[in-house]
Amino acid sequence: MDIQKKIEEVVNKIKADKDILAKFQANPIPTIESIIGVDLPDEQLKPLVDGVKAKLTVSDITSKLGNLGNMLK
Repeated sequence: MDIQKKIEEVVNKIKADKDILAKFQANPIPTIESIIGVDLPDEQLKPLVDGVKAKLTVSDITSKLGNLGNMLK
């Protein structure tokens, strides 16, 4: 599994749907399993969860910074 590709896929789906975002914030592992359609042990999904959380945090920060955020990309 290409983790970076899956992180991008999950982040895009979460950003596109506030209900999915709420589910991810409450229960990240089951939410990711439902998005990717694979039931894996939690320890295998933890790196994916961490990557998605990091990507969402960076995206949130840059959106709040506006034009300054564009310089950070």
